[in-house]
Amino acid sequence: MIKKVFEGEINYLQVMDENGNIDKELMPNYLDDKTIVEMYKNMSFARALDAKVLSLQRQGRATTYAPLIGEEATQIGSAMAMRKEDFFVPNFRQHGVYLVRGLPLETFFVYWRGFEEGNAIPENVNGLSVAVPVATQMPHAAGIAYAFKYLKKDSAVIAYVGDGGTSEGEFYEALNFSGVFQLPLVTIIENNQWAISVPRKMQSSAETLAQKGFAAGFKNILQVDGNDVIAVYKATKEAIEKASEGPSLIECITYRMSMHTTSDDPTRYRSEDEVKAWQAKDPIARVRKYLVSKGLWNDDLESKMAEEQKEKIDEAVEKAEKFVPDPKSIFEYVYSYIPPMLKEELDEAEKANFYM
Repeated sequence: MIKKVFEGEINYLQVMDENGNIDKELMPNYLDDKTIVEMYKNMSFARALDAKVLSLQRQGRATTYAPLIGEEATQIGSAMAMRKEDFFVPNFRQHGVYLVRGLPLETFFVYWRGFEEGNAIPENVNGLSVAVPVATQMPHAAGIAYAFKYLKKDSAVIAYVGDGGTSEGEFYEALNFSGVFQLPLVTIIENNQWAISVPRKMQSSAETLAQKGFAAGFKNILQVDGNDVIAVYKATKEAIEKASEGPSLIECITYRMSMHTTSDDPTRYRSEDEVKAWQAKDPIARVRKYLVSKGLWNDDLESKMAEEQKEKIDEAVEKAEKFVPDPKSIFEYVYSYIPPMLKEELDEAEKANFYM
């Protein structure tokens, strides 16, 4: 006997195309023009923030940095869809998410100057700190979602992972655990087509990365235009609303228009034609086209916004560069307690007054 025991389908969602045209049938009726203007401002702010850190890094005033340019819609759309009580778990490129969720800009710059004190997330910001090792944040996200379910909290966990991260064991373990216990986890695959120098086609032979959710028993699985902020917002918001029923997986198709990090040279492994093709799909440009066509945006508003954002960024950088770390922390936070050998070194350092 042969019978079909499983059949799956992945839908692709796009609401706003590259020219700023809207599919009225798919446009959420709960999304007004004021919110779309706010989306545009946040996306522009994220890109301005990105440019500033890149400039600082090239001047030796910031550490190795992972730019987000090209991925603003995925980050801003998903972040703005979250409720106050929801919790986000980032990797190392979710600068736009931090911006929307309220991380102080000064704290952001302290971290990228190389000080771990900048990785201390304020209590009023429901999220974890930067996770550099690929996909290691995913089991943590599943664990937090498990805690929310155990405590019967009406909160969802939104976890971010790159296309390269979906090849890691932690990714599969987190999805499997979430599927077994039907946890309120929304996993967003930020598929920017490249994991450092490894292209998407070498990560998996699966037609989509989203379909990996089927193996974990996910019911809500979707692929969206990750350069369409409205589609990402809609998909994330609806996934959060269904979080009490079980986990969701959203694959956002976007593109890393810059380098993987500032220690990378993308011209060595990808063509200029490929980059130009994706630049035509710029997530910020399409929103501006929409707003201008509706009379909601103009050059004067653009200039005013840019100036206000520059002032906020410059002020935050100035404050961050005045931050002085406590050298004693290199002894206090290496282990959960200070072992005798390290205590001896600390005592000697204090006697020598080496860090005063």
